[in-house]
Amino acid sequence: MHLFYTPDIEGDVYTLNPEESKHCVRVLRLEKGDEVALVDGRGGYYSGIITAAVIKGCEIEIVHKIEAYGKRSFRLHIAIAPTKNIDRIEWMLEKCTEIGTEEFTMLRTARSERKEVKAERLEKVIVSAVKQSLKAYVPGLNPMTDFKHFIASCKEGQRFIAHCNEGEKRRLDEVYIPGEDAVILIGPEGDFSDEEVGWAVSAGFVPITLGNSRLRTETAGIVACHSIGFMNKV
Repeated sequence: MHLFYTPDIEGDVYTLNPEESKHCVRVLRLEKGDEVALVDGRGGYYSGIITAAVIKGCEIEIVHKIEAYGKRSFRLHIAIAPTKNIDRIEWMLEKCTEIGTEEFTMLRTARSERKEVKAERLEKVIVSAVKQSLKAYVPGLNPMTDFKHFIASCKEGQRFIAHCNEGEKRRLDEVYIPGEDAVILIGPEGDFSDEEVGWAVSAGFVPITLGNSRLRTETAGIVACHSIGFMNKV
């Protein structure tokens, strides 16, 4: 069943915007009577039937709604320093969304090679991944945030900082308690500085390793995401 992202949905009838309508009718070649699925990004999953296959305003009758579709018992927040090559971080956002993540924050760190991102482009990547993986929740994407500000303001769940510097670190599976919310910090291509690791530890973040291999930034994000999902059996 084809799925459409409809954040403003309400009532028993919904009209797709011109872009989605064109994709529905011309690209997917859906017709009157075909079944489709709609999600609002907040947990609402709707089953509908096309009642008017119009290119500029495809009309859909809502026949069933499921609340909190696919809601997880925990939240995962990945805070990561975006890579110089933005394609790599877009790929990570796509895969982490498919695997399951509730929130992303782009970090500005001492060794960041990219200081700004185009949020609109990244949001489109996330929404596309939501549709691909048939999810009803769209992960939140926070504005670019300075590292020190983030660690000072972050108080949610279990907090971890993944890094490859010297010093004592534990494996994620040794310290994470399944079922609890988690925040994981992933550094830039040059990793976090020793000073940043110290600040994070002082703020309550636990130093962790994601394995014996030295991972690229985007790979580390995906490994962290998958590991949390695996430990929660989702």
